[in-house]
Amino acid sequence: MIAFTAAEIADITHGRLTGSGELVPASVVTDSREATPGALYVAKPGEHADGHDFVAAAFERGAVLALTEREVADAGGTPYPAVVVDDAVLAMGELAAEAVRRIRAKRAGRGEDFTVIGITGSAGKTTTKDLLAGILSQTGPTVAPQGSYNGEVGVPLTVFAATEDTRYLVIEMGATGIGHIKYLADMVKPDIGVVLVVGTAHSGEFGGVENIAKAKGEMVEALGEEGTAVINLDDGRVAAMRTRTRAKVLGFTASPATNEEVEARNVVVNAQGHPDFDLVLPDGGPSVAVHSKLIGGHHVTNLLAAASAAFAAGIPAPDIAASLSSQSAASRWRMERTERPDGVTIINDAYNANPESMRAALRTLADLGQGRRTWAVLGAMLELGDDSIREHTAVGTQVVRLNISRLLVVGREARAMYVSAIQEGSWGDECLFAETVEEAYEILQSELRPGDLVLFKSSNGVGLRHLGDRIALPPRAEPTGESAANGAASEGNELQ
Repeated sequence: MIAFTAAEIADITHGRLTGSGELVPASVVTDSREATPGALYVAKPGEHADGHDFVAAAFERGAVLALTEREVADAGGTPYPAVVVDDAVLAMGELAAEAVRRIRAKRAGRGEDFTVIGITGSAGKTTTKDLLAGILSQTGPTVAPQGSYNGEVGVPLTVFAATEDTRYLVIEMGATGIGHIKYLADMVKPDIGVVLVVGTAHSGEFGGVENIAKAKGEMVEALGEEGTAVINLDDGRVAAMRTRTRAKVLGFTASPATNEEVEARNVVVNAQGHPDFDLVLPDGGPSVAVHSKLIGGHHVTNLLAAASAAFAAGIPAPDIAASLSSQSAASRWRMERTERPDGVTIINDAYNANPESMRAALRTLADLGQGRRTWAVLGAMLELGDDSIREHTAVGTQVVRLNISRLLVVGREARAMYVSAIQEGSWGDECLFAETVEEAYEILQSELRPGDLVLFKSSNGVGLRHLGDRIALPPRAEPTGESAANGAASEGNELQ
C-alpha cells in the first residue's frame, strides 16, 4: 500500500481528523474480521449491517485508524482515531485515485513504466482478469483483484494492494447502471481498456440492453489518445464502440480478421472441453498455438481478450501463448470441475449467470456429456427485469433441445425453466423442481449414479455454488463441527 499519513487521508478525502495526524496505516480493510496490526478500517453502512458497529472489533484486531461517517467512541467515551467523512465509499475512491497518481508519478520519476488495465463486460470479466494477470506477472510485479472485486468498494481495495514497485495494475470493473464504469475509470485512469461482451445481465436495473452498451462503452470513452481500447469484434454492440474513443483500437475476433486485429484461427474444443486455437497477433509474426486448460468453447473470447491486452502492454506472442496454455481457472465457481471417487463429475459454474453464460454452460455440458447421463441443476438468473420469464423459458427449452438427460430447477424464481422444459419435451421424471436448495440436495444425493456429469448454474444470490460444493464431496460426506462453523462464518461480511 502507498503510505498516507492520517492527516494526508483527511486532506485527500476532505474529512475531519480525530486523533494523531502522524499515523500511517499499513493496509485497508472493510471487514473488521480482516483487520491486522496497522490497518485502516473503513466503516461504511452496509445492506445488512452498519460498519460503525464493528469499529471496536477492528481496533481490537490491530487497526490504528478508521474511515467513518460519524465519530465512534470506546466504552470510556474516547473517540477512536478516525477520519470522519460524508461518504466513506466515495472517500475510498478519492484515496485510491491519489494512490494511483502517486504510483504513476514515482515510477515515472525513476524512468519506470506503470500500466493500468481496466476490464469490463457482461460476462467473462473475472476469467479474463485472471488470465491477463497470469501473463503479466511473468514480466513484472502485478496486482489484480481478489475474486470479483469490481465495484466502488472492490476497485479501491485492489488499488490499495499496489505499491511503488507495481508494474501492472489490472482492474475489473462492474456496473449496475450508467455512470458506474465512468466513475471507476476516472478513479484509476486506465492505459488499456478492455470490453468483452454486452449481454443482458442486470438488464432490469439498466433499463434495457442498449443502456448496458452505453454503460460498458464508458470504458473506452475514458481512455486518452495514448491509450488502447481492446474490443470484441464478434459482439456487434462492442464493435460499435470504436467510434466512442480517442484511443487506438485493437479488435479481437474468432472470425477472419485483418492484419490490424487479434485473431483465433482453427478453433476446436477437445474431448475434455478445452479450447485450442492458433493465436495471430498484428505484429507480422507467425501464429502461436494456445492449448487452454479452461473448460468451454466460450472461453475463446476471454483468452483472446487477455492476449490482446497483453499484446497492447508489450508482451511477446510466445510468452502470451505459453501463459494462456498453462493456466487453469484461478477463481472459484467458474466452470470448476471436480471428479468424485464414485465417478460422478461436477462442473460448478454457479458464481453468476445471465442468458448468455447460461447458454454457453449448457452447450459445454452437452458437448462433454457424450455417452454419459447429464444433469443441469439450474437456478434463477437474477436482475433481468421484464425479460425474466421469457429468458428463463428459453433456457428450459434449450435444455431439452440439447438432449440433456435430467433437469433439476431450484427455486420459484426459476420455475419457468421447469415449465418450458416439460412443454417442449413432454418430460416426466427427466424434469424435477425443488423449492429449496436443501430439497435439491436430497434429490441429488438419492438419484446421482456413477458416471453422471452434473452442471450447477445460477446467479450468485441463489446459492447453487454451495450446493455444488456439497455434492462434490463423496456421497453423504458433510463438513462437521468447527470446520462447518468456520465455513459459514467466512461466507459472511458485515459490509457486503
